[in-house]
Amino acid sequence: TYNLCFYFQYLSVWPSYQRVVESVHSRVMAYMIGKTEGEGAQWHGHVSAVTVGPEFRRLGLAASLMHVLEATADFVDKCYFVDLFVRVSNTVAIEMYRRLGYIVYRTIVGYYSGEEDAYDMRKALSRDVHRKSIVPITKPVHPSELQLTL
Repeated sequence: TYNLCFYFQYLSVWPSYQRVVESVHSRVMAYMIGKTEGEGAQWHGHVSAVTVGPEFRRLGLAASLMHVLEATADFVDKCYFVDLFVRVSNTVAIEMYRRLGYIVYRTIVGYYSGEEDAYDMRKALSRDVHRKSIVPITKPVHPSELQLTL
């Protein structure tokens, strides 16, 4: 769903945040794309995509990929939190993220092509001792405001 420049940038700048899970027959079962961003107390890991092939779902692959990204963000890059955006209609993914310890930090109005809202979900890491990064913002924000509130 992304162009080649996007993938090459992620691979070259954040190689430890890219993962592929292959079957014994070299079929791609799942992949994850992530990065680090922000400054100061907003320094965080970001999950850009976690995708699991339909025939490989319910095997725990997405959770395993998330744990790898969280460990890298926490112990290698010393981030304060991990965040991700998910469609509000994607209840299966939202429930999985909640089971992994993520909370809905805020709602982003019209994030997906102006047609569907997103949840910005976050999980505090060990550096955020007081869990300040996951205090929810109740007022919805618009995509144009994201840089101002990161």
